[in-house]
Amino acid sequence: MALTVYNTLSRKYEEFIPLDEGKVSIYVCGITPYDHSHIGHARPAVFWDVVRRYLSYKGYNVTLVTNFTDIDDKLINRSKQTGIPIMEIADKYAQEYLESMDKLGVQRADAYPKASQVIPEIIDTVEALIKKGFAYESSGDVYFRAGSFAGYGKLSGRKTEDLMPGARVQVSELKESPLDWALWKTSPEDEPGWPSPWGRGRPGWHIECSVMVHKYLGPSIDLHGGGTELVFPHHENEVAQAEAFSGVEPYVKYWIHSEMLNLEGEKMSKSIGNVISLSEIIKNHDPMAVRLYLLSAHRRKILEFSEELLSSAEKGWERIRTGYLNAVEFLTNPSPQGLHDASKLAGITQKCRRTFFESMDNDFGTPMALAAIFDLISAINTQVVPREEATSDCNARQKVSEAYGLLVQCLGILGLAPQICRPGVSEGHDISRGLVDILVNMRNAARKQKDYRTADYIRNQMAHLGIVLEDTPSGTKVRM
Repeated sequence: MALTVYNTLSRKYEEFIPLDEGKVSIYVCGITPYDHSHIGHARPAVFWDVVRRYLSYKGYNVTLVTNFTDIDDKLINRSKQTGIPIMEIADKYAQEYLESMDKLGVQRADAYPKASQVIPEIIDTVEALIKKGFAYESSGDVYFRAGSFAGYGKLSGRKTEDLMPGARVQVSELKESPLDWALWKTSPEDEPGWPSPWGRGRPGWHIECSVMVHKYLGPSIDLHGGGTELVFPHHENEVAQAEAFSGVEPYVKYWIHSEMLNLEGEKMSKSIGNVISLSEIIKNHDPMAVRLYLLSAHRRKILEFSEELLSSAEKGWERIRTGYLNAVEFLTNPSPQGLHDASKLAGITQKCRRTFFESMDNDFGTPMALAAIFDLISAINTQVVPREEATSDCNARQKVSEAYGLLVQCLGILGLAPQICRPGVSEGHDISRGLVDILVNMRNAARKQKDYRTADYIRNQMAHLGIVLEDTPSGTKVRM
C-alpha cells in the first residue's frame, strides 16, 4: 500500500511521491520562545517526529528543519516588562523546549534556525521582491503587493475580493491595499533593529519562514507542517513570497496541517492564559504516557486535554510495558515454556503487522496504529505469560520472538520506548551502569559456585527491568 497524505493545498488525499527520489525535505513552523512551553506545543513536535521516523523506516533520507521565531512583538514586550535582553529570553525558553522534547523522545531536528540568524538573507530577498515588482517601500517599511501574485489564496481557498479589512487584515495608510503585508518594519530605538536599504528595522513574521526554508532546504520542499491556524495568513503569505522570489513552483508539494489541543473547548494558548505547563506534566507523568496520549487522536482531529485522559494513557502505557516485559522474560528464560495458543498469537501478530502499516500509510493514522499495538499487547499478555495449563509447542519461542520483534518495530516507529529506566537516565549513565555491573558480577559469582537458582533469579529480575544478559564465550554481554 502506498503512503497517502491529506494535502491542504489540493484539499484531497494524495499519494506521497517526494520531489527527489529517496529524499524527503520537511519544514515545520516552530515556537516563539518568550515563555514556558505548554502541552499544546508538544503535539505537533511528537507528530512530526513520528512522520520522520516512519519515512526513515520506509527508506527515505529525511531532512527536518524547524525554526524558532526570536524576533516578535511578544518577545519585545516580555523584554520591556522584565528588563532581560530579548535574545537571552529566547535562548532560555528555546533550550527549555528542547529539553522537554528530549524527555518526550522527540529526536532533534537537523537544524533549528532562528530569525535573527538570517537577517542578511531576508534583506536580500526583500530587495529582490522590490526589483521584481512584488513589493514596495513606504516610509521605511516594505510591503508585499498581495494583488501582484496571481496565485494568492490558493492554499487557504480564499478569494482576494473576500479578504478585505477584518479580523486578520491590518489596515494602514502606508499600504497600497489592506491585503498587503509587511516584509520589513521600521524599528524604534528601544526595539531590536538592523541596518537596511530602507533604514533601521526588523523583518515581518511571514518573510522569516520563507527565507529559512530557502536557505536550509531549497526553493521547493516536500512537506511543510504547522497548525491549522497558520493556513491564513502566515502560510498563504509564505507561498506568495517564496514563489514570487524564486520563480519555482510548488514552494511546498504537500501542506500538512494539524489541529489544536484544546482545554475545556478552547484552543490552548498563552495569549488566552489557558495553558498547562509542559515541564509540570512531564514531571508528574511518565513522558511515554504523555506521548501515547498525544498520538491517540489523528492530527486532523482536535485533541481535548484532561487529567482523566492522561491517566488513561498511563494505564495504557503500563499495559504496553507489561506485554513488552512478558515477552522479554519468555525469550530470555532458558527453561522450556509453552503458550496457551501459539497459532492464535501468530495470527494476531500477522493482523497487527497488516493493520499497523496500513494505518500509518493512511495519512499517518496513529490512532489505528496504536489500536493494532494494543491488540498485540493483549495477545502477548494472555498467551505468553507461562502458566501450568499452558501447552508445550516447539514453535512457541519462534512465535513469541516474531510478536516481540514486531512490537519493538512498531513502538520504535511511534517513538515509544518501553525501557523501565527513569526519565533522563540512559543506559550510559554512570550510576545505572555501575549498578548493572554489580548485578552482573554477583550473577557470575553465583554461577561459579554453581548457585544457579540465584544466578537465574538475578537474570530474570534484570529482564523485568528491560536489561537482557547474554552469556557468550567471551563473557556476559548486557543489552538494553
